[in-house]
Amino acid sequence: MQGFLDPAILFFVFGMLAGALKSNLEIPPQISRFLSLYLLMALGLKGGFALARSGLTVEVAVTLACALLLAVMVPLMGYALLRRFLNGYDAAAVAATYGSVSAVTFITAVQYLDTHGIAFGGHMAAASCLLCCWPTGHVCRTGQPP
Repeated sequence: MQGFLDPAILFFVFGMLAGALKSNLEIPPQISRFLSLYLLMALGLKGGFALARSGLTVEVAVTLACALLLAVMVPLMGYALLRRFLNGYDAAAVAATYGSVSAVTFITAVQYLDTHGIAFGGHMAAASCLLCCWPTGHVCRTGQPP
């Protein structure tokens, strides 16, 4: 029952209920932008602190390099595959969407690991931050460009 009292779950249920009731509830664009920036700042700070704690070891550098390589390869492979079935613009849009990073999903996963006492590499927050700010047109799925 405690899991259902998590704010993220409650907001999700509230949003589903508002949609089912056909409510015209809307979050003002300024608040949406602030929340997006807050989320990205929190992710960046968490990644920076974790990287400062662990240091830039060979393992961390290889992990960050692999993350950047995947940030390029996933959209390119997706585009090459989707171009067979879609026009160029649609193929690029879908490939970029599936090659992007969901900051909300990442933070939820980190919260879950913390709550259950499961150890993980804190430098992954730095990898996620790198992917959010990667200059290939990726947009963190928070609703706003980086």
